[in-house]
Amino acid sequence: MARPSILPRMDGFTLLEIMVALAIFATLATAVLSASQYVVKQAAGVEERLIAAWVADNALTEWRLQSTPAIGPQQRLVHMDRRDWVVRQRARNGSDPRLLEVDVEVSLAGREQVLHRASGWILNRHE
Repeated sequence: MARPSILPRMDGFTLLEIMVALAIFATLATAVLSASQYVVKQAAGVEERLIAAWVADNALTEWRLQSTPAIGPQQRLVHMDRRDWVVRQRARNGSDPRLLEVDVEVSLAGREQVLHRASGWILNRHE
């Protein structure tokens, strides 16, 4: 006859199993945190490029609305979305004398990196 054990049998995890599980969890948590930081950083860059595109489109529209747009390079500061943007514009005569080709570059004030470039054609009212 089997003798009953004095201590009841305890089922559970050993210390080694818990340490392995914690190491796996820590590794996964680090990977997820790193990926989320990358996504947040990329989202900020996409937002800057989107707003720069809006600033460039606004600049082209303003040129189209001018009665006599100036030919040559121009630079101005535009405030949009609580930031200052540098808008560099250049108008030159196109292959058709009735049209001006306008190039617009937009960057954040204090930075040299161009975030958006746009080109367009507007009616040359000097002709």
